[in-house]
Amino acid sequence: MLKQILTTLLSALLTVLISSASVDAANKKNALPEIGVVASSAITLDKEVLIGDALMRQLRGQGPVISDPLLDEYIQDIGNRLVAQAENVKFPYTFFILNSPDINAFAFFGGHIGIHTGLIYNARNESELASVLAHEVSHVTQRHIARSIEAKQKSSPLQIASMLGSILLAAVNPEAGIAALSTANAASAQSSINYTRQNEKEADRVGINILAQAGFDPNGASSFFGILAEKSRLKSTRLAFLQTHPLPESRIADARSRAASYRPRNVPPSLNFHLAKSRILARYYGNPKNNIAYFSALLDKQNYVFEQAPQYGLALAYLANEQPKKALTLIEDLLDRDPNNLFYLDTFSDIAIETKHYAEAIEKLSIQSALTPYNQVVTLNLANVLIQSQQPEKAVALLKDYLLINPESMLAYELISEAFRNSEQKLEMHQAKAELYSLVASYPRAIDELHTAYNFAGDRQIEKQRIRARIDQFRTAQERLQTL
Repeated sequence: MLKQILTTLLSALLTVLISSASVDAANKKNALPEIGVVASSAITLDKEVLIGDALMRQLRGQGPVISDPLLDEYIQDIGNRLVAQAENVKFPYTFFILNSPDINAFAFFGGHIGIHTGLIYNARNESELASVLAHEVSHVTQRHIARSIEAKQKSSPLQIASMLGSILLAAVNPEAGIAALSTANAASAQSSINYTRQNEKEADRVGINILAQAGFDPNGASSFFGILAEKSRLKSTRLAFLQTHPLPESRIADARSRAASYRPRNVPPSLNFHLAKSRILARYYGNPKNNIAYFSALLDKQNYVFEQAPQYGLALAYLANEQPKKALTLIEDLLDRDPNNLFYLDTFSDIAIETKHYAEAIEKLSIQSALTPYNQVVTLNLANVLIQSQQPEKAVALLKDYLLINPESMLAYELISEAFRNSEQKLEMHQAKAELYSLVASYPRAIDELHTAYNFAGDRQIEKQRIRARIDQFRTAQERLQTL
């Protein structure tokens, strides 16, 4: 699966690198670098965005990317706080989560930053988690992949492509990436390793500053490094994170020293952080019965930072174990104490669908929607409950507005496609499916869906013109993907 992703991407990147190397050699031999533009001779920002978008579409379709509005919103919120304090931000950042127990994170072209569930689950507090995101943000703002290419300009294009492919493969699958790097000649491999170490040092320096400026504890970086060092000593194989982020002892000392230059900050514990950890365990790890026992034991022993976190986890575990009444009792208690908490509203909605008691969920979500319009957790849950309660037209109206603001929401397209099907709007259903396929770079299937939609257009000439235009756009996107 991941091999196919990287094969496709590497083919596209090889074209980029060959062309950039040849153009530089022929036309820019004596040109001075443009001040303030890092690595512009290796790959332009526009090209970086295009490649990042292509890889993100591939990952959505073939990687273990989680479509979980709650976790997406939580991690994007932390990321946005960090990006707001960063310099040299050239494009919007997208933070996404992969379902993997590995302690790992990675950044790639176009401001895309992936976080494994294992990293969130193993962090002890929000500042530790934020320190890793700040580090990855710094890799992007400093354009480390592009700079790695530029450092290889004296090598042949094939060597450059091999190096870049190895780095990207290591981001998603560290063992395979490190093995790929080791196949290069010794001098080239050592040069890549040394350059990576320089990048890591720079990302640490910039990242800790971003972390502190965003209001997190700057000691979060050294604290998280300590977790990694301890876990690494207890394992026979290296942790995934350490395979792409080397951790010599001096790095922990440097992080502590840098943190000491900032004012001490007492950051209170984050309830949402602990709720996110409970959600990851209850929904993506273990099995329902074991999770019920685990969360029950935490509550009995009072071994928690926030009582709400294991109570919420227990409610999710009961729901997964087909015990919605027990889940409802716990969630109603949590909502009584915090009626606007999105973690609780989300689970209340799931229970309503499971028990087919829709009215109260629609009422609660509608009230919250008025307070936080277009919030993805509220909007998508409300649309889902409306669809399940046989009100697809209301769901369609809600989702159409939402997609105008969030055109890359796969879950929204899945829901609106279902709503169109339930309301027997076949033309619109196939159009929605086409957009869904385009988000995973499956352009031939997207075009097939639009051809089917065209057959349902009847005498609606304007709609037919729109479909033909969209088919042309998808064909152009397919060609661009093949010739990046």
